[in-house]
Amino acid sequence: MSTNTKKLFIKTWGCQMNVYDSNRMADILRPLGYENTDTAVDADMVILNTCHIREKATDKVFSDLGRLRPLKEEKEAKGGKMLMAVAGCVAQAEGDFILERAPYVDMVFGPQVYHELPEMVLKASGDERVVNTEFPGDNKFDKLPEEQKNSGVSAFLSIQEGCDKFCTFCVVPYTRGSEYSRTVQEIIDEAKRLVDSGALEIIVLGQNVNAFHGVGPDGSIWGLAQLLRALNEIEGLERLRYTTSHPRDMDDDLIAAHGELKKLMPFLHLPVQSGSDKILKAMNRKHTRELYFDVIERIRKARSDITFSSDFIVGFPGESEEDFEQTLDMVRQVKFVSCYSFKFSARPGTPAANMQNIIRDDIATERLARLQGLLNEQQIAFNKKSVGLTLPVLFDRKGKREGQLVGRSPFSQSVFVEGNARLMNTIADVKITEGFENSLTGDICTTETMSSARS
Repeated sequence: MSTNTKKLFIKTWGCQMNVYDSNRMADILRPLGYENTDTAVDADMVILNTCHIREKATDKVFSDLGRLRPLKEEKEAKGGKMLMAVAGCVAQAEGDFILERAPYVDMVFGPQVYHELPEMVLKASGDERVVNTEFPGDNKFDKLPEEQKNSGVSAFLSIQEGCDKFCTFCVVPYTRGSEYSRTVQEIIDEAKRLVDSGALEIIVLGQNVNAFHGVGPDGSIWGLAQLLRALNEIEGLERLRYTTSHPRDMDDDLIAAHGELKKLMPFLHLPVQSGSDKILKAMNRKHTRELYFDVIERIRKARSDITFSSDFIVGFPGESEEDFEQTLDMVRQVKFVSCYSFKFSARPGTPAANMQNIIRDDIATERLARLQGLLNEQQIAFNKKSVGLTLPVLFDRKGKREGQLVGRSPFSQSVFVEGNARLMNTIADVKITEGFENSLTGDICTTETMSSARS
């Protein structure tokens, strides 16, 4: 590391879109001399890339800022400088409040303007405090530099941003804006660069990814299925995934793609939020219980081995015990292999924040425990059914023990093995020996089938 290199520490909360955004911020700042570091100690710039989905998100930001403040003051007391920034959805929603409450913060900017980081850094370096939470007229993706090499064997690729659904509990339309889809050509070009730099798996991202409507090379509008077919043809790419989807946007072409595309993995995250039509209507989800079951059945007909995960909100205003039982019934019927589940938390500025018939916290807590107990049973049962199977595993990280490697099965299960480090960044067959709640263990097959990542 040269003496001119500056240290950049980014902490990321929330969705995979935020992870993608954090990586692109690092790409933007690299020409300015910033290189990533794993600790805020002695960093020259700290960026907290925030999420506003869960309750008390703002409090967590200020808690972290409070811990970082002494580091900034110590560095600056020695004649140095630490730029401190809050980015992401909390910044978008509460930018002025952050600057007022934390006068030591230098920059606050939303997820639509981080392509303007060089200008913001220049202003902040000159002791001008920056708040940038506008929705600009230009497209940030057009202004981003090419992603750096070595992005990982499993890489995120953002294709769509924002949402027009306006679920009553969700802040995304207010923090990310309306739906926007990138052009097909720039997505394919980025995907090829990711594969050239070693990616074997690409996870395409969007707040409502299956609402993708990008302009194709011929000027026509492509849907997600057509895009996935094009990505499926990229030489060297072994796996495709996409997230996060909405049940209303699972059209016939996308469902058919699950049965046709070999590289599209048999695992789909399809949030439902509730099994009750009454609650779904109150949430403005724009789908019914029956539609969700129909979509699940049609996808399973297209690909028999596909598995599903989902999101659930428990204790939404007005949720009765009968409503909650309908959610449990849905879980029993679909048999999800993993899920995210939370108690309802009112987000300021959303319609649900002003709803009546608030569910008592002790009732919501008890319901969440029952739901998570059932979900955990299903996840354990699925993992135990994997014992004895031979699964191709993409090894993307090292375990905590010496000689331990960790990878992902096609069904997105974490798989732990003892293996040679040369298996890192490859796909190898693994005979599954044990199944647990959150992971599998197995043995590398003696006749390995691998696909090596390119250097």
